[in-house]
Amino acid sequence: MFLYLLGLLLFYYVYRWLRELPRVSDKGGKYVYVTGCDTGFGNLLARHLDKLGFRVIAACYTEKGEEELRKSCSGNLTAAHLDVRSAESVAKVAAAIKDKVGQRGLWAVVNNAGVSVPSAPCDWLTIDDYKFMLDVNLNGVIAVTLSVLPLIKKARGRVVNVASVFGRISATGGPYTISKYGVEAFNDSLRLNMAAFGVKVLCIEPGFFKTNVTDTAILSNNVRSLWDKMPQHVRDDYGPEYLKKSLALIADKVAKISDGDLMKVVNCMEHAVSAVRPRTRYSPGWDAKFFWLPLSYMPTCVSDYILTQQAVPVAKSVQ
Repeated sequence: MFLYLLGLLLFYYVYRWLRELPRVSDKGGKYVYVTGCDTGFGNLLARHLDKLGFRVIAACYTEKGEEELRKSCSGNLTAAHLDVRSAESVAKVAAAIKDKVGQRGLWAVVNNAGVSVPSAPCDWLTIDDYKFMLDVNLNGVIAVTLSVLPLIKKARGRVVNVASVFGRISATGGPYTISKYGVEAFNDSLRLNMAAFGVKVLCIEPGFFKTNVTDTAILSNNVRSLWDKMPQHVRDDYGPEYLKKSLALIADKVAKISDGDLMKVVNCMEHAVSAVRPRTRYSPGWDAKFFWLPLSYMPTCVSDYILTQQAVPVAKSVQ
């Protein structure tokens, strides 16, 4: 029986691998719009798709990001300035894309732009902290998608949304996980809405990788800054050791579990863009596959216990 089940499992994975191999043709006639291309996944994806022959529209927040991509990529790549929080900026890029793609439409948009700070326990933050991150990580995804959705419908193309394993389980306070849960919900509803138009909507749920989102210096400075700004009574609630524990967790566990091979994520993005039969969801990273996603299916009492023992510092008041 064991060998029979093993054979079935092997057959399934071989079948899926063969089924997912074919790629779309006419890459040179397909435009792909990628946000958040200054660094990290977006930057690598823009370069990778350009090498594969796609006509990439790489949206960057900084002039430096735009200039570096122009220098390192072919003349087929177009770099553009984009602030996903600005309706005017989103509309301006969308109008330029419409002029560029013409009647063929836009093959894909990859919503990659995102930030990870400010992040902290919920009562360390203000509503403005929440609004800032939601405007980038969630409202920005929705705004960019809606701005080019008619062009994607025309091409019967793809929407690729970059969420996170923290769109499945909330292991930290603050707006980051809220924004990623929202991206998951938007992704699922859009997938159902767009199916009738031949548009595929795919979701990337990475685990921990070495990008600005998991940069230990950025995360540590964020925690210190928020701690210093907090009222004394809130600091007293958490206890004097809480800051030290939080910084140790960032320096130790976040750094250790973050994978340096960003191409694991980029290859999933590329597959979502170029495969004839893309997957609905991709979960790059061993921590995503074997820790975070299984944890998200466990009973709450089990997942809460594991998180408080392994991933979340405990405040003095509840020790």
